[in-house]
Amino acid sequence: MVTPRLKILVTDPIIGRFASILAPPGEHDLVLAAGRPDEEIVAALPGTDVAVCSRMTEAMARASGPELRLVHCTGAGYERIAIDALPPGTAVCNTFHHGPSIAEHVVMVMLMLSRQVLRKDRLVREGVWESVGVDPGLPLGDTLAGRTLGLLGLGETGREVARLTAAFGMRVQAMRRDPGAPLDGGLRLDRVLPPGGLHELLTSSDVVVVTVPLNEHTRGLIGAAELDRMRRTALLINVARGPVVDERALYEALAAGRIGGAGIDVWWPGEQGAGRGGSTMPFEKLDNVVLTPHNSGHTARTFESRARDIAANIAALAEGRPLRNVIR
Repeated sequence: MVTPRLKILVTDPIIGRFASILAPPGEHDLVLAAGRPDEEIVAALPGTDVAVCSRMTEAMARASGPELRLVHCTGAGYERIAIDALPPGTAVCNTFHHGPSIAEHVVMVMLMLSRQVLRKDRLVREGVWESVGVDPGLPLGDTLAGRTLGLLGLGETGREVARLTAAFGMRVQAMRRDPGAPLDGGLRLDRVLPPGGLHELLTSSDVVVVTVPLNEHTRGLIGAAELDRMRRTALLINVARGPVVDERALYEALAAGRIGGAGIDVWWPGEQGAGRGGSTMPFEKLDNVVLTPHNSGHTARTFESRARDIAANIAALAEGRPLRNVIR
């Protein structure tokens, strides 16, 4: 059987770095359009068979012709794809593989906060040797072993965080929509709570990790009342979406020392627009936070694996086989 030659338009700049995986030279017509203005993307879409992107506006979707058979998201999220405006019959797929990388980031942040790495690094650079070896009255850091981790969500990221932290000797509990559902891949948890068990999870956890998607049920899930239920030494790490946690309430809890610290990898204004988040609160002035630019899953392993997923679906489309990770 002769495999048809497809026109593949790639607008995502990160996945475009793996063009040789997406379509080996000579196999398909690959158009790399990352960074081009929207109007140029709109002009390039007619005649396209496959669009590989993290963002597709309504104008782009409506400019696509009936030839467009597949829109492949370059990650798990598809909220920036105008699905309802796509031509009838156009499939939409996504891909994952970010879980292990994000789990490593979560552990890194937990250790940085527990051992005050940012503070110690800054003081050493300033010539100050702050250590119990010099001042025996200083508080000691803590290990992860023996502490309790509370997970909000048990999707790919939550499962990988659970596996990795359990290997460090942590007790792991999670809150999920269906607490009785089978656990994936032999995963073992100390306790699984229903959504109504949020307050119990918060009060009994040394570290709370937010991994739930942002929707009408999770927006503002962690507010002032919830933060007040956490232990004064507890850490909150958000690798989901900024608005799941109330921005002002988190800042005030951190500034007042009502919780021990936070890792913020996802932000508030602008996150759904240009891909850049921000905050109206001066988190950067606090010593008990680790701040990162929504890059917890940005590793070569993540994106190479995603490129291979996308390439496999392109091959399946060309050969008339079923697609994987179909959203629509």
